[in-house]
Amino acid sequence: MPATEPLSSNDARKQLLPWLVAVAFFMESLDTTILNTAVPTIANALNVAPLSMKAVLASYTLSLAVFIPVSGWMANRFGTRRVFSSAIGIFTFGSVLCGISRDIHWLVAFRILQGAGGAMMLPVGRLTMVRTFAKSELVRAMSFVAIQGSSVRCWARSPED
Repeated sequence: MPATEPLSSNDARKQLLPWLVAVAFFMESLDTTILNTAVPTIANALNVAPLSMKAVLASYTLSLAVFIPVSGWMANRFGTRRVFSSAIGIFTFGSVLCGISRDIHWLVAFRILQGAGGAMMLPVGRLTMVRTFAKSELVRAMSFVAIQGSSVRCWARSPED
């Protein structure tokens, strides 16, 4: 039997990267959709009217819109790996802060922080994939990542959608 060659660090990185980007896509997609179904519960926990939760929903989306254009510049300036890992950290930290917030104003602020991390996760993750994989491998790798996000959007959809 022929001996199997150990994976080089580059090969191991190429196998791990789609999983990392897929998990980031999963987290961002879940966060984008899941709050819509939890609005009544969160409003009750914060002792506010459900209609006042519009700011919580909009703050994340607006944060994405503001920070997505900046993410490409940041990736070129500071490196895709550094920006991608920082984005995951910022997003996770923002998620924890959202979970422990006891006031709607703090929740809005933490959703903005979370959106800043989410805005950098997806484009920079995709950019990392483009820079890592050859054109012949890229479609397969990106399809793997995309399937994860679309599956979240299917089961986390609000009953009103």
